[in-house]
Amino acid sequence: MQRNERFDKAERIIQVGFWVNAVLMVMKLAAGYWGKSDAVFADGIESACDFIAIGSTMVALKLGRQPYDEQHPYGHGRAESLAALLISLVICATGIWIMVDAIQTILRHDFKSPGWIAVVAAALTIVIKEWLYRFSAATGKKLESPSLLAIAQDHRKDALTSVATLAGVVGAVLGLGIMDPLAAALTSFFILHIGWETFRGAAHDLMDGSICGDYIQDITELAEAVDCVEHVHEIRARRSGQYIIIDLKLEMDPEMTVKQSHYVATEVKRQIFERFQNVGDVMIHINPHDEDHEDLIRL
Repeated sequence: MQRNERFDKAERIIQVGFWVNAVLMVMKLAAGYWGKSDAVFADGIESACDFIAIGSTMVALKLGRQPYDEQHPYGHGRAESLAALLISLVICATGIWIMVDAIQTILRHDFKSPGWIAVVAAALTIVIKEWLYRFSAATGKKLESPSLLAIAQDHRKDALTSVATLAGVVGAVLGLGIMDPLAAALTSFFILHIGWETFRGAAHDLMDGSICGDYIQDITELAEAVDCVEHVHEIRARRSGQYIIIDLKLEMDPEMTVKQSHYVATEVKRQIFERFQNVGDVMIHINPHDEDHEDLIRL
């Protein structure tokens, strides 16, 4: 998949979520107001926060798709991780807000009797948001896009929130007013968990955290299968948005010429690019085989 095709696909899916979220926001605010449901109205406010977060992600994706330049020699992919970090904070803030609001409602015994329009709005939100989650997550996993996966988790968070909203509104309609805040408080814990997982993943990438072991092992085996490569001395990989940057140290015959070793290194890089579509760059260092050599590093 070409670079522009990857970013175009991610951007299209985020735009779908952006406009669907805008429609849901208006629908829930109207249903909450006319249906006299604080839970549904609060759900609409939450969608407004998501609307802003998704808009920020679209801006980050446009920045992240720019190729490397003199000031950013490793590209602009980290903009996606920054967007994922922002979304995680929005998710966590939403979870805390819902929890506090639910506790205050219970303490005040401020229970209301909403109308069925609020029930319909909550039910529609669950169906639409779960579809958006599956739609976004499938492509996000394929592209390994941090921002798209974060958006998918945000959709799942909205679906969970609306499940609680639906349970609470139905309970309130049937005369159990306390069901609304209790369901919301329970769901806030799930929301906070999603926010934490999204934050941890984004922070891991921004801190140059390592890629999973299987991925490293696969690249090692591929490199060592290339003719004249005696051994992979060291390999490190880090994420930059949708792409992965690899640092690779290869051991070769010390009698090889610079031209020969360069040819072998280029072949290793070519095969890695062919097999792993999400590799952005491979930095290769050549070491002599069967000779002691010191790795100079200050990290």
